[in-house]
Amino acid sequence: MALVSAEPAVFTLRLLTNLATDVRPEIWDALVPANEPFLRWGWLASLEESGCASGRAGWQAQHLTLWQEERLVAACPLYLKTNSEGEFVFDHGWAEAAERAGIAYYPKLLVGVPFTPAVGQRFLVAPELERAGVIRALGQALRELCDEHQFSSIHINFCNDDEARALREVGFEERLGFQYRWRNRGYRDFDDWLGALRHQRRKAVRREQRELEEQGIALRTFRGDEIPDDLFPQMYHLYLTTVDKYVWGRRYLNERFFELLRGRFRSQLTFITAWRGPNLIAGTFNAVSSEALYGRYWGTHEELRFLHFNVCYYASIAECIERGIGRFEPGAGGDFKRLRGFDPEPTRSLHYVREPRFARAVEHFLAAERAEVERVIGILLEHTQHRRDRPVGGAD
Repeated sequence: MALVSAEPAVFTLRLLTNLATDVRPEIWDALVPANEPFLRWGWLASLEESGCASGRAGWQAQHLTLWQEERLVAACPLYLKTNSEGEFVFDHGWAEAAERAGIAYYPKLLVGVPFTPAVGQRFLVAPELERAGVIRALGQALRELCDEHQFSSIHINFCNDDEARALREVGFEERLGFQYRWRNRGYRDFDDWLGALRHQRRKAVRREQRELEEQGIALRTFRGDEIPDDLFPQMYHLYLTTVDKYVWGRRYLNERFFELLRGRFRSQLTFITAWRGPNLIAGTFNAVSSEALYGRYWGTHEELRFLHFNVCYYASIAECIERGIGRFEPGAGGDFKRLRGFDPEPTRSLHYVREPRFARAVEHFLAAERAEVERVIGILLEHTQHRRDRPVGGAD
């Protein structure tokens, strides 16, 4: 592989089947940018060690790594998947079509972070290497792995734009989606952001905040090392209240995962909680980076009007403004987010299908889907809840 333009070097590819034992944290994390919390060893290794991302759950680790002698210089989190659970780029229809055509869809290969629909780097590359070239080389290595073992396909979910460009050059097809996100436009405080909303929406937010106060609910935020040890198991049980409530809910995570994060990942967590007197009644589990706050898990022991919006959205927006964080990603789905100041932004995933006829069908589907997603994003942006006459960070 011609991966560097400087002196020639010998590179070798290795598959790691257990991140917790196959590579030391400091070696893996040396490749992870500060703005990528979910690619850190502490997050990925905890998912695997807890059994949440395991072969039994349909996530068999096969992390693709590139070594220059004994130095790790590139990697991507790779899993052999025997189902499509916990991915959030939905391909169940592809699996059904493949089975009808007599094509075994599983196992397949997936590059991504289990149970985490957050856009970010999927290819970690040492800074002295030419990033696009390494991505293309690893993309080609993934194709060769897929062909050699006759897996049906490769899926690279929620990747960055530069990765999408490089992977298209080596035969991957792009899938377009969108998520609702909040952007910090230089707001001085929460009221400054409210002033950027349309009048009716601004009134609705204030009413929803006022109603929560009238119910005697107080919000408290815990950051990093401030988080008490005993709050981790409580956040796990709050998580269960949500996944057990809905027919589509899945217990992807277990209490052991939350315990491991307490020791390995606490510094990159922010818990926003709701209390009635001394009693915890609700909370949201957020990860934080140098650039973004990520809403991950929410739960409540009491069903109160507007509790969810206040804890998950308004308090999180206020947290971003106070800390100077540039964006808030509340997770997948939820058109109600649009009514609360979140606008749609595109997400990209890249796909390679091995069987030629099936690949052509997927290619045609993705082209039509991309056009439709672009159309929908345009319509939603035309109906943004932000005022168009207000300068960024300006007065009402």
